[in-house]
Amino acid sequence: MHGVMGFLVRHGHVVVFISVFAESIGLPVPSVPVLLAAGALVGLHYFSLPAVAAWAFTACLLSDSIWFWLGRRRGSSVLEFICRIALEPDTCVSKTHSAYTRYGSKTLLLSKFIPGLSMLGPPMAGLFRAAPWKFLLFDAGGALLWSGAYIAIGWAFRVQLEDIVLGMSRFGGWFGVALVALVAGYVGYKFLRRRRIYHTLRADRITAAELKLRMDAGESPLIVDLRAEFERQEGWIPGAIALTLDDVASLTTVIGKREVIFYCSCPDEITSVRAALRLKRRGATRVHPLLGGFSGWRELGFPIEGPASRAAQAAP
Repeated sequence: MHGVMGFLVRHGHVVVFISVFAESIGLPVPSVPVLLAAGALVGLHYFSLPAVAAWAFTACLLSDSIWFWLGRRRGSSVLEFICRIALEPDTCVSKTHSAYTRYGSKTLLLSKFIPGLSMLGPPMAGLFRAAPWKFLLFDAGGALLWSGAYIAIGWAFRVQLEDIVLGMSRFGGWFGVALVALVAGYVGYKFLRRRRIYHTLRADRITAAELKLRMDAGESPLIVDLRAEFERQEGWIPGAIALTLDDVASLTTVIGKREVIFYCSCPDEITSVRAALRLKRRGATRVHPLLGGFSGWRELGFPIEGPASRAAQAAP
């Protein structure tokens, strides 16, 4: 036994638990290779199938339950935190919200197979106030389906996997170095790409205080809310219209020389920056992302419209 398989044989089922829990909780630890290797070891009679499945299932359900509880307690702030560490922060919340709105708790059955939905499914269920029993039912089903699928693949291809691991071991530590370098290169590319987009319009951002002064002076910039529908339950900046990033191009036919202000709730205003770039490429010149987004506006105590403002007015 060499490499991953040898390590699993020596250290037992706890490796499966740690790897699955770590990845599900958000750490950059790939658990799929471990599950594949564990499945192969089941087929080679080194591990017990019920034990491997139980360790993987428990780790998955435990980490998801933590995210579910945080989603219920902290709401959209938890989603913002997850997207802050994601490689594609401007789309992860909206995609998960769309899937959950359409399929409800059933989303949890397949979310772990879909990039961008795996970590966000449980906190989204908490944000939507799913009944705990319903969350546990569908999340348990999803955990069994996900872990069982990879364990089964490892079991079915146990001989081939053993040959592959043996072949990789001939390269010694160089294979591991190359693999780490590829992963690091991919993550680095995504990070640099996001920073490049952000810095492209950094100088063009407008602060919440500047926007408020312009509104008080009688100016009428077009304010565009790019957040997901559920986030708008917190309210919106007075006069703002709701659009998705895909619909931003439609503004070019109606804005003329009017100033456009985009705001969102994602890290570094990345969605607002992307929207502004799309309009600039179509000839618009007076386009600005709002620094701090809706949170920055609200934290300064500026007026908001929508459900949150009506609730405040109704309070004694």
